[in-house]
Amino acid sequence: MVIALGVTMDGEKVPLGFIQTDTENARVLTPFLRSLIDRGFDVSQGLLVIMDGSKGLRSAVRQAFGKYAVVQRCQWHKRENVLAYLSKSQQPIWRVRLQQAYDRPTYQEAQTQLTQLHQELSLLNESAAASLREGLEETLTLHDLGVFSLLGPSFKTTNCLESLNAMIEERCGHVDHWKNSNQKHRWLAAALTDIQPRLRRVQGYRHLPKLRLALLKALRIEPIIQKEAA
Repeated sequence: MVIALGVTMDGEKVPLGFIQTDTENARVLTPFLRSLIDRGFDVSQGLLVIMDGSKGLRSAVRQAFGKYAVVQRCQWHKRENVLAYLSKSQQPIWRVRLQQAYDRPTYQEAQTQLTQLHQELSLLNESAAASLREGLEETLTLHDLGVFSLLGPSFKTTNCLESLNAMIEERCGHVDHWKNSNQKHRWLAAALTDIQPRLRRVQGYRHLPKLRLALLKALRIEPIIQKEAA
């Protein structure tokens, strides 16, 4: 089950929908994401999409949302993907160094430090270096938008969705025999309905208007001016 989780301008988390699929490929996920728009999901004022490194999902986001979306690649997934190429003895120090680079407050500082680490990795392990280089800029989207220090704790990883998945597991994980697909869909929908009121606002939600303005500027979208009632 692939779940789409949204965050409102008030910081509330809202499950937007889900789809049952064998793999995360664009052929399946593009119609799923477009169906969210058909059901009223408004992306006209810009959208920050937080995701892991799935190429199928990235392609689907591009096809479904086009110019209205920018992607923040999960820094946790990127770091762990890089570490997977290193020996266990090398992983602890590189985990710290990569995390320190990503935690730099500005885009220039983070990009400079990560570039230096990439050069060092090239000498140590070319495969690990290639993993770090792939999609690197999209792991720094929040930095580039100028809101990393304000919203990084909430949006630099896919933790919002991972915590939701953990709560779903608590409700559905003990079922060891699913009779059919309809049962799976009903259980997941029921779990999401039960979970949504219990979800906490994202950390730093008061800064979400700054993210909206940064997205409008980056995407060159004219903001919608709310007219006051006469």
